[in-house]
Amino acid sequence: MEKKVLAFDFGASGGRAMCGTFDGKKIEIEELHRFSNDPVILNGTMYWDVLRLFFEIKQGLIKAKKCGKIESIGIDTWGVDFGLIDKEGRLLENPVHYRDKRTQGMLEKSFGRIDKEKFYHITGNQFMEINTVFQLLSLMENREDLLKKADKLLLMPDLFNYFLTGEKKAEYSIASTTQLLNAGKRTWSDEVIHAFDFPERIFPEIVPTGTKVGSLTEEICEELSVGKTEVIAVAGHDTQCALAAVPAEEEDFIFLSCGTWSLLGTELSEPIINEKSRHYNVTNEGGYGGKISFLKNIIGLWCVQESRRQWIREGVEFSFGELEEMAKAAPPLKCFIDPDAPEFTPAGNLPERIRKFCRKTRQNIPETPGEIVRCINESLAMKYRHAMEEIRSCTEKDYQTIYMVGGGTQSALLCQCTADACGCVVSAGPVEATVLGNVALQLLAAGDIASLQEAREIIRGSQDIKRYTPYRKKDWDEAYERFKKILV
Repeated sequence: MEKKVLAFDFGASGGRAMCGTFDGKKIEIEELHRFSNDPVILNGTMYWDVLRLFFEIKQGLIKAKKCGKIESIGIDTWGVDFGLIDKEGRLLENPVHYRDKRTQGMLEKSFGRIDKEKFYHITGNQFMEINTVFQLLSLMENREDLLKKADKLLLMPDLFNYFLTGEKKAEYSIASTTQLLNAGKRTWSDEVIHAFDFPERIFPEIVPTGTKVGSLTEEICEELSVGKTEVIAVAGHDTQCALAAVPAEEEDFIFLSCGTWSLLGTELSEPIINEKSRHYNVTNEGGYGGKISFLKNIIGLWCVQESRRQWIREGVEFSFGELEEMAKAAPPLKCFIDPDAPEFTPAGNLPERIRKFCRKTRQNIPETPGEIVRCINESLAMKYRHAMEEIRSCTEKDYQTIYMVGGGTQSALLCQCTADACGCVVSAGPVEATVLGNVALQLLAAGDIASLQEAREIIRGSQDIKRYTPYRKKDWDEAYERFKKILV
């Protein structure tokens, strides 16, 4: 008998409602509703338009009626951002966007409250100024009145779950993005919370990934004319949903979730927190079954996306397919950028910044769109190799295959470059890993799938997976030595 579940997947620029159907052997997904996610700047602060996003969730629930009976609902989003709820259950104000300037300088300030090494050894998180802890520190220093009114802090997927069910819970994977967890104990860190003088009451109970949170409220059921459907706390962080869908056959594997951002790492039973992992700034993130994702955050397709936007601004609109063909025709291994260099983070004229970087580092200057895109793809592949070497060094394990999932798998050029640079087979797919993981975790919560291993087997059998084999090893090894010299 078929079983249907509803998955909401929110990214930083848009969201989808997807129906997942499981027939006992395969998972199929169907898009029901797609919408943009547009931040709003008001009085110098960048907010998420959370009420509109909740309106879109309701539209997804209405459109899901055509699928027949929906057994459960799961929501995944980006990490670190949150809403504050008062004692009466009201949202105090719209959640603030992680790109808002309020966290500037907060990372350095934090080390006056807690020793940097100690901070990392408790949380196991890589230091990024956008992390929840630094957002809260900014509130402590500039808007303490808001924190005094707050009863609970709810990260974005937890906030939506609360709107749907009235239950205030913190799901484990999304909580692990805050830099407020004790990574080993998998609980809120009293030590970190006390060091910053954050009110303890605002941190809700942490529940394991795949927990049944509650059911749709009577109010929502009546408003939308829908049945009393269960809401599951899937892996609230989209990265962990994607990881659940990695079609790996072996226990030790490297995954690469590639979209606007790239996340490269491995899955462990326990966190790795030592001087080496701190030096490499590797993060330990929580996932299903208490597993740990030991990973690096790397810029992803942002550089291609923003370059394309610049060419559109200049009056020339290339499709991504056209850019890929032009890049394939461009000469290989001529120049590289460090994709994570700070000059490539802001929006704007990225092609010119790439040329400037190559000029500064005394390399060949890419002029045409094809040469620019080739440079970006090869540079990303080299950065993946660099991160993979750091992961290998920390785990002391060897990996033969990179399991690449997400939008980046649609670029055959990037997949081949990654195989060539890393000297590994690249298993590419599924494209919709995040949604498939969201669906699988709902099915696991209901007992329809017995284990994460079984879920991955089902997804492997449900999706088209392509394999890329490395070649031209000598050329890429020589080029990698050049690449390492230009890293920022």
